[in-house]
Amino acid sequence: MSPPPAQPGSLRISELHVAYGRSVQALHGVSLTVPQGRIAAVLGSNGAGKTTLLRAVSGTLSLHRGTVGSGTVHFDGVRLTDDPARSVAAGVVQVPEGRRIFGSLSVEDNLRAGFLGARRRGGAERQAARERVFHLFPVLAERRRQAAGLLSGGEQQMLAMGRALMAGPRLLLLDEPSLGLAPLMVRRIASIIREINAQGTSILLVEQNASLALALSDRASVLDVGRVRLEGASADLAGMDEVRRLYLGESCDDGEAGEDAVSSGAPAAAAAAGGPGLTELSRWNG
Repeated sequence: MSPPPAQPGSLRISELHVAYGRSVQALHGVSLTVPQGRIAAVLGSNGAGKTTLLRAVSGTLSLHRGTVGSGTVHFDGVRLTDDPARSVAAGVVQVPEGRRIFGSLSVEDNLRAGFLGARRRGGAERQAARERVFHLFPVLAERRRQAAGLLSGGEQQMLAMGRALMAGPRLLLLDEPSLGLAPLMVRRIASIIREINAQGTSILLVEQNASLALALSDRASVLDVGRVRLEGASADLAGMDEVRRLYLGESCDDGEAGEDAVSSGAPAAAAAAGGPGLTELSRWNG
């Protein structure tokens, strides 16, 4: 059955089932939408299926021996298949978990590699893309001739994001951008994510730092063992006792935040007051 019509520029994932081999079912009928110009977050513990979901959208499942059993992924009306080049050509680019930069190449060469999959390959477009990256990440401009492997962890994350932006994405897939970073660098990355979105790029954010993800996003979904357990407005999820206890590190009795709750300038926990209960949260399908 074909999915209902999607809004122009939106991502629509419909009843997606993904497996690794014959025995590991990673996603069970996952459906969600990222409207144009919005940030949608996907929360969940390790093994919930978050990275698998991004791989299905970016067309890289087969590189990890995964297959789509059924379901569809559409972006701006184009059906995405297990073909990374098709996804990039459609305007969908992923920043993988763990950066995956080319450590022996210079910063500038890493950025140049990101432009190879761009829909337009003229010199003027490449220059404009590079200037945009250097505006967002001034440290990359300062170290453009330095080997990427010599950058700090936070700088490497900036480079990975900058490399993705060189392809001119309309939808950016971010897989754990705060992983392994100090709180100060997490706040810087969060600020940059907001700016990228403000410039018109939609974002699908996978993040174990739930406080950060809910503060940045408009909508959020919670994956649990490959299934969407909860979904709705990020402020509503941040106000739910179950989400606060399991993902924000808070005690619902006294409202005290755990040590891992990271503020990004607009604490998600602040949205907790007056939030709806579990039974009031409707399932969100865009």
